[in-house]
Amino acid sequence: MSGEGQDGPVGSVAAGPPPGPPPRQRRQRRQRRWLRWLLATVVVLLVVAVGLLLWWVLRYPDAEQAASTAAYADPAVEVRDDDRVLILEPAAGVGDTGVVFYPGAAVPPEAYVATWAPIVADTGVTVFMPEMPLRLAILGSGRAGGVIDTWPEVATWWVGGHSLGGAMAASFAGGSDPGELAGLVLLGAYATEGAGLADRDDLVVLSVSGSEDGLSTPQDIDERAAFLPSSTIFVELDGVSHAQFGAYGEQAGDGTPTVSDDEARRLIADAVAPVLAP
Repeated sequence: MSGEGQDGPVGSVAAGPPPGPPPRQRRQRRQRRWLRWLLATVVVLLVVAVGLLLWWVLRYPDAEQAASTAAYADPAVEVRDDDRVLILEPAAGVGDTGVVFYPGAAVPPEAYVATWAPIVADTGVTVFMPEMPLRLAILGSGRAGGVIDTWPEVATWWVGGHSLGGAMAASFAGGSDPGELAGLVLLGAYATEGAGLADRDDLVVLSVSGSEDGLSTPQDIDERAAFLPSSTIFVELDGVSHAQFGAYGEQAGDGTPTVSDDEARRLIADAVAPVLAP
């Protein structure tokens, strides 16, 4: 009798590919690959973030000590630090009028001592300059509120700032309630449309700019004038550059001033003092 059936030799088995891993095991492998990729991406992003942070911190400008020496020596002005707020006050102490001033990006509050000291001496106002996280006012735009709450003895409040600090002060002013602030002082700065200041006729706004400012240029100031109240006082100081609103050295992209730093500070004081103490 034959050993073959109709379909071939008895006991033969057709060859095929080996069975793959079960579906659950395949899903686990995909998940592990995805987690490894995610972890690698997070590590790379952290390294980049730390590198950028170090780059930003290392490029911080220092305040020019020589510029503020006269201010610290002026018997009419006292300079002190109070819980990370640099204060310039009249010799008699904190007065009825205060200005919360936001420094420009990467600039320390000390760089504005020489700018504000003659204004404090002339008007009797007290200036409060809070430190900003990473020296960026955009990360601490609401700090004026904390200063105002801490010194209730001050009856009249202004806010102001230089460069990015001015833009953030403008945003704070735009979000304030009517009657909360007396006004806004912008030094080499402008407001954005989002600040919501165009219709705030309850605020006195002073915009002081420099003809040689290469960062907040006269054209920038003019193009954004509509974002401020129609009653805004605009003063352009002839020969003054962006960095001359503080004392922290030259700044990349800035124009070349045609007046000395001392003359620039005098011009700034002459523009600001009459508005704060009319």
